[in-house]
Amino acid sequence: MSMNDEQDTTIYRVVVNHEEQYSIWPDFKDVPAGWREVGRRGTKDECLAFIKDVWTDMRPLSLRQRMDGTPGTKPKA
Repeated sequence: MSMNDEQDTTIYRVVVNHEEQYSIWPDFKDVPAGWREVGRRGTKDECLAFIKDVWTDMRPLSLRQRMDGTPGTKPKA
């Protein structure tokens, strides 16, 4: 653990994009374009623990859909 981690009092929020990829973002900043809040705030460790629990498939949504054969997601010839 670095010295910065020990002194980090920043509150973070968990955000997700349209590909269902998760990240954390400082609470005092506006959520960046293309991302939305999932309703979870806390310390960095709390937010990362939440992400670890919910983000069990690291593949982007579009890739999962293609691999699962979801209709309408096949590449165009």
